[in-house]
Amino acid sequence: MERRTTIAAGSAGEQRALEYLRSRGLRLLVRNFRCRLGEIDLVMRDGDVLVFVEVRCRRRNARVSAAESVDLRKQRKLVRAARMFLRLEDRYARWPARFDVVACVLTPRGTGDVHWIPDAFRLD
Repeated sequence: MERRTTIAAGSAGEQRALEYLRSRGLRLLVRNFRCRLGEIDLVMRDGDVLVFVEVRCRRRNARVSAAESVDLRKQRKLVRAARMFLRLEDRYARWPARFDVVACVLTPRGTGDVHWIPDAFRLD
């Protein structure tokens, strides 16, 4: 897939994930938090829980599924970025937090199915 097409598909997948999570009651706090340690696609609130969301999109016939692509290395990077977020936004420092993954399956016409995995991983 061409880089421009990949970026557009990722952006569309992220928007679809955001709409999906909002429809389930989550509230957006920050989109695309970036720091030197990494990026968090969506930072949301689910009641009194802070939710760090990784959005992954893959084609239906991909060798590795979108959910499987959030491997241990990526998880560690997300945790480091989340810790930086909490340092910068200390009002959330005492909130319980979790890491969710939203996996999107891409179709030739755009984003297809959305699969939400709440509390997808934990790293202590």
